[in-house]
Amino acid sequence: MSAPPPVPAETTEPLGNGDTARASLEALRSEIAKAVVGQDPAVTGLVVALLCRGHVLLEGVPGVAKTLLVRALAASLELDTKRVQFTPDLMPSDVTGSLVYDARTAEFSFQPGPVFTNLLLADEINRTPPKTQSSLLEAMEERQVTVDGTPRQLPDPFLVAATQNPVEYEGTYPLPEAQLDRFLLKLTVPLPSREEEINVLNRHSDGFNPRDLKSAGIRPVAGPADLEAARNAVARTKVSPEIAGYVVDICRATRESPSLSLGVSPRGATALLSTARAWAWLTGRDYVIPDDVKALALPTLRHRVQLRPEAEMEGVTPDSVITAVLAHVPVPR
Repeated sequence: MSAPPPVPAETTEPLGNGDTARASLEALRSEIAKAVVGQDPAVTGLVVALLCRGHVLLEGVPGVAKTLLVRALAASLELDTKRVQFTPDLMPSDVTGSLVYDARTAEFSFQPGPVFTNLLLADEINRTPPKTQSSLLEAMEERQVTVDGTPRQLPDPFLVAATQNPVEYEGTYPLPEAQLDRFLLKLTVPLPSREEEINVLNRHSDGFNPRDLKSAGIRPVAGPADLEAARNAVARTKVSPEIAGYVVDICRATRESPSLSLGVSPRGATALLSTARAWAWLTGRDYVIPDDVKALALPTLRHRVQLRPEAEMEGVTPDSVITAVLAHVPVPR
């Protein structure tokens, strides 16, 4: 997945809220670039997730700016944001909130946790045990938190941007399949190229402070109204029966792959169609083409499949299986 190309004049919608919203979301890229060098696919993935009301899992080795990327996104949006550092001793109530006894009134009152925000940065989510990881399941799926039998709605928009280190790293707990499936996208954050790394060093030499994004000149360029207008425009993006069939064929092919013990579920097919529609709108079209599906297949599906042990020992990866599926499933004309 790469950055959306410039929008051709002949394919744009009539000027209006949709175009204004698109311009605002495209401006996010320029703002984030003031703090983060490169990582264009990850930035685009975060924008797609915002459009689809989905959540994002960012995976990469320590020190590749995963947290900085999400913080820069939050600084570029007029949205409330909170950060939770996931540690082995973190409790579920530290995320969702809990009932607190008030001695003055002799009653229990609910104290909201950091999950009650628009953009939640769940930092190093796989460094906390599954019990605490699962505290986010209801919030991510239902957009609510139930404490003492009472459901409490979360704000809208609500997005979880979680970072994790590769599972083979010391002190990590692999996310269960049920939780992985709640993430719309899994984005890999690679090490920078030599030129990009030199750029990072030059910025730091010039006084860039990653803990002070205001000094980098990052300002809010989009807000809830832009998101709502953009989501309405995405909802109007047309999907032909052939494209819907193409998405289904891709997902069904993963279930038949000899390298996989678990293929993509119908929820995964729905997610792929949603992200393809968002990508189509970002590139200036009001209809989906097969290339949109291909562009979002890896980040949307890679965490929804499970390799067989023998395939994993042979060096097969989820990305390689999905790439092979895309090469063999007939493309509609």
